[in-house]
Parts: sequence; C-alpha cells; structure tokens
Amino acid sequence: MVYQYHQGEKFDSRAAADQLMAEAWPGLCKKHAAFVKKDPEAWTELEERLKANLPRLTDLYFELYSGCINAYPQFFDLLAVMTENWVKRENYLKASDRERLNNPDWFCSNQMVGAVCYVDLFAGDLNGVRKKLPFFKELGITYLHLMPLFKCPEGNNDGGYAVSSYREVDEKLGTAQQLRKLAQEFREAGIVLAVDFVFNHTSDEHEWAMKARAGDPVYQNYYWMFDDRTIPDRYESSLREIFPDEHPGAFTWFEDIHKWVWTTFHSYQWDLNYHNPQVLTAIADEMLHLANMGVDILRLDAVAFIWKQMGTVCESLPQAYKLVELFNLIARISAPSLLFKSEAIVHPDEVIRYIDPALCKFSYNPLLMALMWEALATRETKLLAASMRGRFNLPEHTSWVNYIRCHDDIGWTFSDEDAGRLWINGYTHRQFLNSFYTGKYPGSFAKGLPFQENPHTGDCRISGMLASLAGLEKALNEVNGTEIAFSLNRITLMYGIIMFIGGMPLIYLGDEIGELNDYSYLDDPDKRDDSRWVHRVPYHWEDWKNRDDESTIAGTLWSRIGKLIEIRKSHPVFSVQNIEVPLEYNQHVFSFIKRGEKETVHVVVNFSEHRIQLPSSVFNCFDNAPTDLLTGKEYPYGPFTIEPYQILCLYRKD
Repeated sequence: MVYQYHQGEKFDSRAAADQLMAEAWPGLCKKHAAFVKKDPEAWTELEERLKANLPRLTDLYFELYSGCINAYPQFFDLLAVMTENWVKRENYLKASDRERLNNPDWFCSNQMVGAVCYVDLFAGDLNGVRKKLPFFKELGITYLHLMPLFKCPEGNNDGGYAVSSYREVDEKLGTAQQLRKLAQEFREAGIVLAVDFVFNHTSDEHEWAMKARAGDPVYQNYYWMFDDRTIPDRYESSLREIFPDEHPGAFTWFEDIHKWVWTTFHSYQWDLNYHNPQVLTAIADEMLHLANMGVDILRLDAVAFIWKQMGTVCESLPQAYKLVELFNLIARISAPSLLFKSEAIVHPDEVIRYIDPALCKFSYNPLLMALMWEALATRETKLLAASMRGRFNLPEHTSWVNYIRCHDDIGWTFSDEDAGRLWINGYTHRQFLNSFYTGKYPGSFAKGLPFQENPHTGDCRISGMLASLAGLEKALNEVNGTEIAFSLNRITLMYGIIMFIGGMPLIYLGDEIGELNDYSYLDDPDKRDDSRWVHRVPYHWEDWKNRDDESTIAGTLWSRIGKLIEIRKSHPVFSVQNIEVPLEYNQHVFSFIKRGEKETVHVVVNFSEHRIQLPSSVFNCFDNAPTDLLTGKEYPYGPFTIEPYQILCLYRKD
C-alpha cells in the first residue's frame, strides 16, 4: 500500500513514516530473527532511532525523489541497508555509539587535538602507522585523519580521490582488515579516526563504472551519461570550468562507449547521479560499511557538487544540503557516533551553510587559516579581527577544525565584502599575497610556490610547508639567527591561535618538527606539474629523534607545540567554542577572549617583528591580575610591552 495524500494537502511525514514502518518492520524482524533473539536490546535501540528519525528522513527523501517512479520501492531497500549495517556493527562500536549519544558534544572537548598525514609518507603502510601509536600518544593526538587510502587507479588518481572501491584499501598501503585493526587499537587508546569520503564521484575503474561502460543500463543510470551534446550543452551554459586545462567544460567524450560522461574534475572521475535513489542507497551502504570498519569521522569531499540541476551553477544547491542531511539521518540510525566534516574552500558565506548539527558538525576553517597568513604578510590584523568578530562563532553542537597547513594549497578565501569595508581591494590584495608567499615581493620571508598560476592574470594559489612559508627555509639558507628566531615565533603564534581559539586544532604532521619544502618532486614526471608535492613530503624521522634537544629546530618546535597542547588540555575554558574579539589595541595585534564557567582567557598576539606597547584596557576582562600560561609571568594592571611575534595566553580563574 502506498501512502496517499492529495494535491494541496500538507505532506504528513509522521503518518508516512508510521505507515512505512508498519509495512517494513515485520519483514525486517523476520529476516533478522536470529539477531533479535541474540541482542534484543540493540534491536530495540534501532527501532527507537528509526521511529525518532524516520519522519524527517521520509520528508527529505520524498521531497528529493517525488518525481522518481522507483522512489517508493527504493525506500524499502534503504531501510534494509540501514538495518543490515546495524546488525553487522561490532559490539565495541555500538558501545561507542551509546557513549557518544550520552555525550553528544564530545568532539568539542579541549582534549581533542588532531593530526593529518599520508599513510605512505608518514609510516610506509597501515601497519607502520599502527606501530607509531606511541608517537601520537606522546604528542597528545586524539584525532587522526588518514589521507585517501582506498583502492584507486594506477597513475592518474587525483591523489587517491578517484576511488575504485570504498571497501578495499590500496594494496600498497595495506588491507581492509589492517585498517579495522588500526581503528580499534587507536579507539582503545583514545584516538578517533577520520578518512575522506569521496561521494560526488567514483573512478572510472570502480565496479559500477565498469558495468556502466559495459552497457548495463542500471549502472549507466548511476552516472550522468548522454549520447550527444544536447543536454550537456544545456547544463554547461551555466557551469564554471574546474580544470579547463585538462578538459573543457564538465563532460568528457568516451569513444569506446560513444557517451558523454559528467566529469566535473578529471576525466577519470565520473560524477554520481543522485537524482537516482538507487545511488543514494548504494552510497549509504558504502558509508555505513566505513563506519563499521571503525571510522569515526568522514570528511565529505566535493560536497558542494553533489546535486545537479539544469540552469544553475550546480554548486551548493538547496538539494545538496538536503542530501547531506539525509545521509546524516541514515548515520544517526545505523551508526549514531559517525560524524561528518565539511571542507568547502569557497566564500565564507557558503562555508557556514554546511555547519549545522543536522548536516556537518565539523568543518574546516579556511578563513582563519588564510587570514593568519595574510596578517603575517601585512603585519596588520584588521581583516583577521573583523572577519573573526563577524564569522567565527558557530551554532551550538558544532565545531571548527582549525589548521595552518594541509595537503592542499592555500587559497585566499576571505570575503571581498569584508575587505571592502576596511578599504582593502580584494583582487589587488590577493595579488600582493601571491607575490609575498612566492617570495617575489621585496622583503618577503616566504619560500612558497604558485599552484595553478594564470600567467595572464597573476591569479594562483600557494603551495609550501609551514616552516618554509613562515620564513625558516630562507633564514636557514642565509644563516640569519634573528630571522630563524622570528620564523619559529611565527609558527608558534599560529599554533597558539589554533590551540586556544575554539574548535579542534589540526597538525599537518611534519610541521611539529619544522620540515621544509622538498623540491625533489620536480624530478618525477608524474608530479612535476603539481607544486603541491613540494609539501607532500616523507616524514623526517631522523629529525624527530632530536625532539628532546631544544638546540635543534625539531626540538624547539616539538617542545613549544607540546606545551601549547598541554595548556589546551589542562583548562576546560578551551572547550568553549565561541570567542569575543575586542576592538584592536594596535594595528599589529590580534586578540580574543574566551569565558568559561570559572575561567577567563585573553589571548593576545603580535603579528609583527616590533616590540609594541599595549594599554591597560587589555586587562578589562579580568577582576584581578592574570597570568600568562605560556611563561608563568603575572601581569599587573597597567600598560605593558609585547615582544615581536609573541603570543600571550592571559588567564585568570574566577
């Protein structure tokens, strides 16, 4: 029986959900009778979560697929997938589900400190990473993001983002069983695991794509495939080109199958067709399988592109948000502790739209990252302060992932509107930043490289390791002791900000020992055209051995970052997500205030190489003289001096 409603009548999602449950549940109970008998408590949990979440899930599903003839039977397949994956879920994962349901803001804790790495570059393979557990414990890491590690084509694979199987690990890195073992051991050690979920597209070597290529109409409908240019031309009239140098437009012609295929990024990455509810069900199954392998957090790759609609730019459409919410509800039912992390390197207005308890509870913070670099280049903090004042604070039950560097390039994603209010021209300012961080600007301390540079406009993004961009490489080459000290202080102040400002700090492994750019990629014909390989470098374990020797670069940074982590974990105030940003005390100084139940912190940062006198009003947020948590020095009320590139963490317990 199909739930009936009449045109003009409001869709009653609760009634529809009740009817769907009434139809589906007896069959599911019968199919999983052995499990029901073995673990009736877990079966009851599933039933309760279905009843709680199914009305909204039903509402979203039939809104997205109201015009699809097979939407109704596919909904039962989706229910079956959710049930099957809960039944398969290991007991230790179900225990984590219960624990986190009772503490839903666990990821906002000041105990959360993240790290990200490539498996092969860091430790060779998954077993190598697992054996490095003492490394992570020593540094204080409680969150590990492993860069793409699933099966992908040899040669061109977009750094692993062309996935050929969501269930098989790249054989060079290990096996799915080794990933399960790593996830379980790290969970027992208090470290959560994050991986990338590439769900906008698959590689052209994925089983679905190969079946589509062989002519199977079911799987051809998993993708966007057309016999001629009529419909692709209509779509492309409103699309922007992502990689025009590789292929113009958004479609690629494949002579062997005489089809145009939607390939937003690369011709070997075929976009999935979420207008087909079978694709939703199939990808939901892959998502829940990853959760059942022990993955805690999925970074949603290319999330802005997942829904296509003719006559639009096909980016961040309303249906994309609804689709993410739908996946979130599926996870809430079958793997309740699984969280989503968004990465949308777009205008700040677009970034914030994905951050919601119903969508992505975690999000990268590209604005803070870009504007810390901007402030270091200009020695002025007005754009950083204004942007953080207006854009940092998030809805309850969500959190930023704050970072300085990552595997990708740096894009200057600040708001031109924010800049314009400060009389900064966004276009010319980006030109200056590109010039500064590629070392072309007179007086620049940076040694970065341009990525995807347009020689006609000068537009580009920036590649480079943190230490090289912060001036350490140049200072070492010039044997300049003052500049070496300045560069180390620049690194320290940026890490201090991301440790203290609110949200989870993320360390790009290698930064904590001061690794520099590696130019050997230029000798590799498969890499030389992609400058991002300059900062995708093997971990320098020989340098790491000097971590206890503070006369070395590695020892200095390991000690400083370790102390920042220790301070963060020692004070609950750093679990507070939001901040107050006072009006600037000086054009070179950025500060923010955090207020906990019994603690107040005022972080004050000098983004210049000059000593600066600051007014006594810095202490207005305290009742009594605060202490700098970094040095232990007490600051009595009154004017004071902050040193070049110094960060103060002024603290008072109420």
